[in-house]
Amino acid sequence: MLVRYFSAVFLIFIIALLVVSSCKKEDTFDTNPSIQLGFSLDTLIFDTVFSTIGSATQTLRVYNPSDNKVKISNIHLASGSGSRYSINVDGISGTSFDDVEIRGNDSMYIFVRVTIDPQETNLPFVVTDSIFFETNGNEQDVDLVAWGQNARFILWDTDRPNLPKYKIVAGEGVDTTWTSDLPIVVYGYAVVDSTGSLTIDAGSRIYFHKGSGLWIYKGGSLKVQGTMEGPVYFDSDRLESFYSDLPGQWDRIWINEGAVDNEINYAVIRNGFVGIQAETLQEYMGNQLNITNTIIENMSGAGILTRYYHIVSYNCVIANCGQYAVALTLGGSYDFRQTTIANYWNYNFRQTQSVVLNNYIEDNQGVVYAYPFSANFANTIIYGNQQNEFVIDENTSEEFILTFDHCLLKTDNDLSNTERYINCLKNEDPFFVDYAVNNYELDSLSPAKNIGSIEIANTVPFDIKGVNRTESPDLGAYEWVQGEGGR
Repeated sequence: MLVRYFSAVFLIFIIALLVVSSCKKEDTFDTNPSIQLGFSLDTLIFDTVFSTIGSATQTLRVYNPSDNKVKISNIHLASGSGSRYSINVDGISGTSFDDVEIRGNDSMYIFVRVTIDPQETNLPFVVTDSIFFETNGNEQDVDLVAWGQNARFILWDTDRPNLPKYKIVAGEGVDTTWTSDLPIVVYGYAVVDSTGSLTIDAGSRIYFHKGSGLWIYKGGSLKVQGTMEGPVYFDSDRLESFYSDLPGQWDRIWINEGAVDNEINYAVIRNGFVGIQAETLQEYMGNQLNITNTIIENMSGAGILTRYYHIVSYNCVIANCGQYAVALTLGGSYDFRQTTIANYWNYNFRQTQSVVLNNYIEDNQGVVYAYPFSANFANTIIYGNQQNEFVIDENTSEEFILTFDHCLLKTDNDLSNTERYINCLKNEDPFFVDYAVNNYELDSLSPAKNIGSIEIANTVPFDIKGVNRTESPDLGAYEWVQGEGGR
């Protein structure tokens, strides 16, 4: 009898434990405010061709990493009832849902649908939204991206420690061409590997998602072959009007050592963090970059940033950058002709000069490493809303050659050294047509008119718009033409 009694008690105890355990898992909610839901994707991309009324459905899986249940207090579309998207949660379609539960270590599916009419006259090229999740006061979101027409998507497929997410678009020894028939949308970094090459045809449009960019690795080659009639555009993939002039929406074009010349002709690079970063990572390999007839603007960091590189540039406009328009560092060789560098950045207070010229670095132990430096600015404008728009940071232990030849400069530097400053104007407003909208053509009253060197102009006989400048050249990338842009 005693054995039966203890067996019955033990059985009751086991049942009680099972009940308590079951209640803990099934009935107890995890209320930790730092809990993070997991998602099968951080961005849902709809790349359907919308030929009539276009619609598509994608699936998002939401994971609960906790052993206990979680209550998602709200799931909603950021654009609300005006969204072109709809979501289905637990078999119910809508735009907002409250108190959605997921069991411990379980998941749920959300079905996302987008409907777009491409005949709609005000259809954005890209239609974006987000699904927001609020769990214990913690907010997370998943981006939604759909395109109103067909596009070619380059999606990262490699994620390695200490490197950005990337996809190799031109492997070793592979020549790749991006054509203008479809827009190209890049998620992550598009990489040209060593000895690979990427040619981008005239009229191509390259759109980068947040944090994305183009990376030409050591020994790779880039040929951007835009024309006056068909420039190549590099911009953000957020093309709604609100984002049209917003800096910092993507990362950069990053060029490492090149055994052959990299070339960028007739490009428009805008709304990123760094327009072009050209640097030597390991060894000098020629490292020449030719940038011609190109506009770089609205970069939250720098327009052009170099580290021991060789650049030849003419007919370029580098404007409206949050830190530097042009930063030439750790030495190198540079030739800028008929260039307009104008910085009227007004998104926040800019504390740096537009142009920085440097040939050394100091390590943590105070050891200085200097490198040869030579730079020539000819028939060029350097101006902006700072009192001094260029800084010369030179170490004389290595050769440092610098010439401003027929330039208009905004500076508090002494320009009396006629070997360095040849026929330069100081602190005279160039009278751009309208720098507030990035129009850096010259007004009829500009002091930069007709004062350029003819010898320099003969090396660049046509301006960025194809106007002949060899008779009475102006400074900068634009030659003034009667009846265009004058006040």
